[in-house]
Amino acid sequence: MAQQCPLTFVMSLAMLLNVAFSANFSDFFQPLWAPDHIATEGDHINLSLDTVSGCGFESRSKYLFGKASMQIKLVEGDSAGTVTAFYMSSEGPNHDELDFEFLGNVSGEPYLVQTNVYVNGSGNREQRHSLWFDPTLDFHTYSLFWNRRYIVFLVDGIPMRVFANKEENGVVYPKSQAMSIRGSVWNADDWATQGGRVRTNWSHSPFVSTFRSFEIDACELSPETDDVEAKCGVSRQFWWDKPSLRELNRHQSHQLKWVRRKHLVYDYCKDVARFTELPRECIN
Repeated sequence: MAQQCPLTFVMSLAMLLNVAFSANFSDFFQPLWAPDHIATEGDHINLSLDTVSGCGFESRSKYLFGKASMQIKLVEGDSAGTVTAFYMSSEGPNHDELDFEFLGNVSGEPYLVQTNVYVNGSGNREQRHSLWFDPTLDFHTYSLFWNRRYIVFLVDGIPMRVFANKEENGVVYPKSQAMSIRGSVWNADDWATQGGRVRTNWSHSPFVSTFRSFEIDACELSPETDDVEAKCGVSRQFWWDKPSLRELNRHQSHQLKWVRRKHLVYDYCKDVARFTELPRECIN
């Protein structure tokens, strides 16, 4: 691929997923663990959790800046204790990571969405939101947008969270480690539902979340690529570096305020009991 074309691939629903995704899943993704719990059904990828194991997959390539999206339909019914995740992560103890984690609940109670940002192996930047729809009834699109100025977590195109680059205030920001794109389902009943008070009811297993419609529009870095800046660096003006994407537009800003007002249930930046001194990125 020529360097002037950093777009690795865009999986279009019309052009690829509805036609041959099931035959080509292994071309772009590979099991991260428990491949026997990953099943392909048409253009759907079903991840299951039972008493033996959860499971996960990851992209074969890694990416630095851009946008990654996938549609997910979450575990139905009593999903307490389960976590379905869509995230990006680099490798090693000093890894960077961007997380969507969907925390299951007992039947009739809403899912919570936990987002987190790890930089150089350090996380503890959780926010939790409720959703304005039932994520078990249909597929919804979850996206991670990432450039040098900010990271945006989006749900059906609506910004749920922004993590801004505040390096001028001494805050580390993920900008040099390429990350793979991953999906997983696993058991976390020691903390996921009501702080671990509600445990997984294994009589309802297997618990299945379904993924489809993967779209990746980002700068690809293959395993043998060493020079990050040469391929994805500041000297190149990719679409995610355009002036119009240096901040949220007015409509997106209003949407973010609405989400925070109506659906934010926990913000680490407000947790003075947890932090005797708030993290620097929480200070405007």
